[in-house]
Amino acid sequence: MTTLTLPTTTVATAGPQRNLLRDIRIVMTRELKPVLRDPFSLLFGMIQPLVFLALFGPLLSGSMGAEFGAGVWQWFVPSILVMTTLFGTSTTGANLLFEFQTGAHERMLVTPLSRSSLLIGRALKEMVPLFGQAVIVIAVMTPFAFDLHVGGALVGLALLAVFGVGLGSFSYALAIAVRKQDWMFWVVQQTFLFPLMILSGMLLPLESGPGWMRVAANFNPLSYLVDAERALFSGDVASSAVLWGLVAAIVTAVLGLTVGIRTMLRSAD
Repeated sequence: MTTLTLPTTTVATAGPQRNLLRDIRIVMTRELKPVLRDPFSLLFGMIQPLVFLALFGPLLSGSMGAEFGAGVWQWFVPSILVMTTLFGTSTTGANLLFEFQTGAHERMLVTPLSRSSLLIGRALKEMVPLFGQAVIVIAVMTPFAFDLHVGGALVGLALLAVFGVGLGSFSYALAIAVRKQDWMFWVVQQTFLFPLMILSGMLLPLESGPGWMRVAANFNPLSYLVDAERALFSGDVASSAVLWGLVAAIVTAVLGLTVGIRTMLRSAD
């Protein structure tokens, strides 16, 4: 009598570990598809910073040209890049509000994708057109006495991406918190956006402002990011301003992801 021996198989007791980078890529690809299908809005968003430079730049150059000398564009162009990042990532929650209406967000929550990838992937998706804007702005402004330092510019764009992930996560957390009263999203966003801009010295230097504004700027993480971008785009990679800007970007990203993930988990209960 022969004995039939069946081949043994090893059954994993745990499911496959989710790869965070893979999940981020999946979410980012999903979010980019509607953008690529609507190139008009993408092109309009890339032109907008140039319009702002063309209208506001000459005013700044004329009123404060003596203070900046020939470096007015070296001072102002990094500010525009920070501003586009601020506007782009702080409004990402509006897209999530639309997904609440269609039920797309709830369907994403039941997928095996990690919760952090839902935030990071969506925030990084917003950085793609912002990088396109940065390339166009730099290419257009280089002939106008703007010195391009490639190494510093690349580090500066990476720093903006880190900051954008954090700010985008805060935006998504806000959208989840006010999803039953979506009009509150714009009230809160606008209430915080413009004070942060003004108190960062992004558009006008704060050195000539009142003392209370200079003190308030010390508590504004955006002011450290603006100073870091100006140093990087001037080629001063080893500046202490870059270190403080890196700290501000990392702290913003960590806090944003922490708040965003916790808010998303509570919304799924």
